[in-house]
Amino acid sequence: MKRISPALLIALAACLVPIAQAQPQAWPSKPLRLIVAYPAGGGLDLVARTVAQRLSEQLKQPVVVENRGGASGSIGADVVAKSAPDGYTLLMASPAEIIVGPVAGQKTPYKPETDFTPVALAGETPLVLVIHPSTPGKDLASFAAYAKSNPGKLSYGTPGNGSSMQFAGESFKAGTGAFILHIPYRGAAPAINDVLGNQISMAIVGMPPVVPHEKSGKLRILAVTTAKRSALMPDIPAVAEMPGMRDFRFSNWMGVFAPAGTPAPVIERLGAEIAKMMQEPATRERLLAAGVEPLGLVGRDFNSFLAAERNRYSTVAKERSIRFEE
Repeated sequence: MKRISPALLIALAACLVPIAQAQPQAWPSKPLRLIVAYPAGGGLDLVARTVAQRLSEQLKQPVVVENRGGASGSIGADVVAKSAPDGYTLLMASPAEIIVGPVAGQKTPYKPETDFTPVALAGETPLVLVIHPSTPGKDLASFAAYAKSNPGKLSYGTPGNGSSMQFAGESFKAGTGAFILHIPYRGAAPAINDVLGNQISMAIVGMPPVVPHEKSGKLRILAVTTAKRSALMPDIPAVAEMPGMRDFRFSNWMGVFAPAGTPAPVIERLGAEIAKMMQEPATRERLLAAGVEPLGLVGRDFNSFLAAERNRYSTVAKERSIRFEE
């Protein structure tokens, strides 16, 4: 048997080094970013930080939440859309930047349906129909009846034209036959302030900011807009419980998305980890206390959810002539 010379062994080793270096490192091998397209402190931010904390523990890598607010969520979403599809930059999105704004005509620098890959639907929180105690109608049915028999006398405020809250309000009007004047505000806070001051009859906003006012008696929540009642306030009915309103469903949901082209194994791993954490008692307790229903939908279920959302909002936008305004 011929012996291989030392020089040949060294040459062979040199050829193997680039091959070894070319092998990709197992994901994840460095910290991840989770972008929130709104300022810190809101419900979306709370869910993002809950998810980030558990992902850090599950993946053995830091997951850092970055708040990139502005332009109704499109600035932060665009950061993710234009990031490398390597699984290290993710978006915690609401309906606004993925479905509602684009459907209502908002011009975005990205294409929601093609620039992102859905990872997991973490959870959702209801919108609420809330009135001043002096407003006629002790419950949703009597309020709707009064509004129908007094067209134009009542008004409702939302955080703005083209918001999911306006979609909910216009769908409520269509389903009940009531005419209630829509008043768009720049955000939920001024709408809540004006219903507190009895300047408007009703506001349609997210649940968390109005719960303290409901408990103090300053406001009365007539209904939630999710398909079923909220675990946080189970005595408050859902709009869907009204006759003829069974398909009524609007919510502020929180979904994780990755840039399009992110490897399927990474998407599947992330989705599995988020779905798992949404079943953990500690995570569920924290989210439920904030009025967020943990979900953990992934894969085909999440894609079907998004398709249904897009179809419903598109139908309402067309039928009720809803347009986004900057």
